[in-house]
Amino acid sequence: MKVGLTYDLREEYLAMGYNEDETAEFDRGGTIDAIEQTLQALGYKTDRIGHAKNLARRLVLGERWDMVFNIAEGLRGYGREALVPALLDAYDIPYTFSDPLVLSLTLHKGMTKRVIRDAGIPTADFVVVDDIKHEIVVPFNPPYFIKPVAEGTGKGVTPASIIRRRQDLNPRCAELIDTYRQPVLVERFLPGREFTVGLIGTGSEAVALGTIEVHLLADAEPEVYSYQNKENCEELVQYRLVNAVEDAVVRDAEAIALDAWRTLGCRDAGRIDIRCDNDGNPHFIEVNPLAGIHPEHSDLPIICNHLGIPYRELIKKIMVSAEKRMGVSQEAPAASAAFSEKPGGLPSNRV
Repeated sequence: MKVGLTYDLREEYLAMGYNEDETAEFDRGGTIDAIEQTLQALGYKTDRIGHAKNLARRLVLGERWDMVFNIAEGLRGYGREALVPALLDAYDIPYTFSDPLVLSLTLHKGMTKRVIRDAGIPTADFVVVDDIKHEIVVPFNPPYFIKPVAEGTGKGVTPASIIRRRQDLNPRCAELIDTYRQPVLVERFLPGREFTVGLIGTGSEAVALGTIEVHLLADAEPEVYSYQNKENCEELVQYRLVNAVEDAVVRDAEAIALDAWRTLGCRDAGRIDIRCDNDGNPHFIEVNPLAGIHPEHSDLPIICNHLGIPYRELIKKIMVSAEKRMGVSQEAPAASAAFSEKPGGLPSNRV
């Protein structure tokens, strides 16, 4: 099987003049090397495609793949993570991870929480703020927690994200809106334990793989799993594997995560962040359907490392899930350059 790799390489964007913050979610070369080498060890033929513009160019030239291993984050707009999957759907090419609808929805944290809340899944009270011309109306009392509505990797999250006085909310939201050019999510601050739950599979076959608890060390930015803490996690964060059998709170957290994963329609693998309130009750925070996949520094592989699951096995689980879902097998012949269409000239739609 010929597997294409789609991704956004951080060093390429830095060379184009983008800054560290703008490229925070993009992958480093070591991640792409690890994925490619592992796929090859599993018996796949690989082809590095890169970002969405490279994919579009090669599709127009007639190139095809039996499967695409997609971790491309995109650069602009709420649909940036959906761009590569949408192109692949147009050409009827199978790919790993979630589809354009899920990736667009889940990138917007406010929209995601509306769906989660409507499904009856516990999540902190919230409002989305996009206009600070007037006093922000929040129907719950501080402390608040604020962050950009459509960023990842802790971008825009610092200790200043915790707002303890109502009068500080407007100016701080204004700063974030001005910096990130997008609305701000205002949530009720949850001061309790924080978990990251790894998930594998799709729909009824999805399972909670395991859970780590995030512990901030003495030199970390306090109380928040911030961009700074994530970027320097080796020195600032301790990840502890927790057991759902032994800990009822963890058991509830994993049940919430799995319910949210299925409700949102996420696929193949990813992670969900959970945080507890004052009474120790876990709440959905956010989902990452395109979770980082560096073998040592990303949360999902960290969970696997704690569980004794080799990186090769994680990649295999992802591919098996995608192949089963798409109805393809590793023994599929190399993709034809011809653009296969159904009668009437419309491309078939597998996804």
